[in-house]
Amino acid sequence: MASLNVGNLGEYLREQRRNAQLSLRQLADAAGVSNPYLSQIERGLRKPSAEVLQQVAKALRISAETLYVRAGILDAERDRDEVETRAVILADPSLNERQKQVLLQIYESFRKENGFGIGEAAADEDEADRAGDVDEDTGGTAVRGTRTADARDAGPRRTAG
Repeated sequence: MASLNVGNLGEYLREQRRNAQLSLRQLADAAGVSNPYLSQIERGLRKPSAEVLQQVAKALRISAETLYVRAGILDAERDRDEVETRAVILADPSLNERQKQVLLQIYESFRKENGFGIGEAAADEDEADRAGDVDEDTGGTAVRGTRTADARDAGPRRTAG
């Protein structure tokens, strides 16, 4: 596997993990990621998503923004309000993971429309494309209906709450 340009992130994570006196396995468990995946991140072989970085930062009790900058997701001078908004969305326990990703996509589309950088929108859109939730024509999030047994569209799905 070729090394990506995330060695600085991996070295930093290893240093923070050791400072916190955590084993690789302990940090992986606390962050909710696999031990091999975290090892690959530390060795610079994988570039984690913003969500994974958020989980690792929480487990290490460090700033997610610092990890975003080191991973190349954010520029060092990036607007702090955007970082805080993303962090609040990702940390909200009342939202499921799909809702968080959709909300981040909508947020990014508004920022892009208003002339601000797209941040990690490309990664989020790739993830949503695989899930079938992005409208290719508009780049926005499409509302999907549920299908009945005879494949008719039963309208938009609603979630409780």
